[in-house]
Amino acid sequence: MIRSAIHLARREVTAVANKRMISTTNVANYELNKIAVVGLGSMGHGVAQLCASAGYNVVAVDLSQEVVDHSMGAIEGSVLKLAQKKAAKAGTDGKTEEEEARAALSRIETSTDVNAVADCDLVIEAIVENLPIKLEFFENLGKITKDDCILASNTSSFPITKMAEASGVAHRVCGIHYFNPVQLMKLVEVVSTEHTEADVTSAMVQFAKQTGKVPVTCGDTPGFIVNRLLVPYIAQGVAMLARGDASADDIDTAMRLGAGYPMGPITLSDYVGNDINLAVMEGWMEAEPNNPAFQIPEG
Repeated sequence: MIRSAIHLARREVTAVANKRMISTTNVANYELNKIAVVGLGSMGHGVAQLCASAGYNVVAVDLSQEVVDHSMGAIEGSVLKLAQKKAAKAGTDGKTEEEEARAALSRIETSTDVNAVADCDLVIEAIVENLPIKLEFFENLGKITKDDCILASNTSSFPITKMAEASGVAHRVCGIHYFNPVQLMKLVEVVSTEHTEADVTSAMVQFAKQTGKVPVTCGDTPGFIVNRLLVPYIAQGVAMLARGDASADDIDTAMRLGAGYPMGPITLSDYVGNDINLAVMEGWMEAEPNNPAFQIPEG
């Protein structure tokens, strides 16, 4: 049913889509027109929606047809809801906004075959956070993608360098770390390794801007910018609670009112997931056992 609705939308808006100027990112050898997103979980389908709404042609890939259908249903609901909000804010009848939303849907094609990315200009990986699986995936990507395709990982904790080296085309591999929910969070971290070409980084910065995001760049340090600073902070807050130094409410209130944070470390840890924060810290501690910032504090 979802697939039929999408096909109908494509036929209805062909004229609109053809007239609309498709966004491109052109830096030296890298011209980005067709974007693949592989892995359509909550993060991946948000990235696919973002790219299509910005005017890019998108190939949305997941091994599970059930996940593909669910994700396309979520994308359709989201873009139409955003169109209604846009129309209400502008005080219009909503017809133009709905046409734009359906044009965005028409720019998304789906597949359960990773080989569908072979002719894409950029592949954004958003598969399961399992390093061995990611390494195997990037090794395959390096073989099936074209010579001027940029490969980017949305990982939040694993080294981009390892995936780059596994790909066999390390010079065109980078990280592009989005934050959830993708549609609302403005920040994107563009991560370069020692192998990444400068033109790749520049193309990704331009790409992020054309999708309405604010890009920051950094090297391949554990956790990049945000999580490298944020996860140890959360760990210290949880340790403070465990020691009985202060209550959860007082810790959170202190950081909200004293440091201007939108939420305190205890609430944030619950929101992100205590198991996720612990797994990240354990991974960093294993990789850099002598780094004091990565030591798991005792309660």
